[in-house]
Amino acid sequence: MNHREGELEGVGGIRLYRQSWLPDGPPRAVVVIAHGAGEHSGRYAHVAVRLVDEGYAVYALDHRGHGRSEGPRAVIDRIDNAADDLDRLIMLAASEQPGVPLFLLGHSMGGTISVRHAMAHQDRLTGLILSAPLAALEAASPVTRLVARVLSALTPSLGLFAVDPELVSRDPDVVKEYETDPLVHHDRLPARTIAELASAVESFPEAAGAITVPTLIMYGSGDHLVPPAGSMMLNDRIGAPDKKLNTYDGLYHEILNEPEQDAVMDDLCSWLRARVRATVA
Repeated sequence: MNHREGELEGVGGIRLYRQSWLPDGPPRAVVVIAHGAGEHSGRYAHVAVRLVDEGYAVYALDHRGHGRSEGPRAVIDRIDNAADDLDRLIMLAASEQPGVPLFLLGHSMGGTISVRHAMAHQDRLTGLILSAPLAALEAASPVTRLVARVLSALTPSLGLFAVDPELVSRDPDVVKEYETDPLVHHDRLPARTIAELASAVESFPEAAGAITVPTLIMYGSGDHLVPPAGSMMLNDRIGAPDKKLNTYDGLYHEILNEPEQDAVMDDLCSWLRARVRATVA
């Protein structure tokens, strides 16, 4: 396996950290990973290693304002800027690995960004994988959303929502690593980010029907950070004839970091293998 690091110029000239994990031989497909709010691409290294073992090339970036990328901490100034940043990585991956299927895997906020990307550029994708996507606003009242929008305009970096590390995973080692990771944003998520996510999510019930690429949606029924109703809504509304919803009983938000992560990855890899075979048949 070859691990590479570099920079990518994002929308507005912002410098974004990117990395890739490549198999020793030609890849059977590419998987691009979009991480969640407040975290960074390095938290998916174990996912990348498993995918490389399966023969895939994996690419990931740190979203603007996250991890090693430039920008105010955890601030997504515009959701479409983040989606366009992601598109630049996808185009880079496609140019470096031409002629093979390309899949987009988004977790949580990364799922929101991935859905937004697919709405505009699904022609670039062979398939879409969503892990506990933020796609519903059950936890945020209309008043909270209004306050977030007002503060987003006045003080975009003001923190509004804190992630409880204990709700990330049932694995105490994962929780400890999350709490001590210097690249994780441990303060409250900014008003601008919350307002941008809310605006995107509100468009999904009507706009998701335009997505027709094969789609796999996965979530844990014990998720107390992102409403599982969003995953169910997307599964209902996405227009893809080939779509699958996997529910993992009792698992918390980060299903790829739960004690049962191997079973989740087995399902993900099985789904990928079938779609790759379909593209070369």
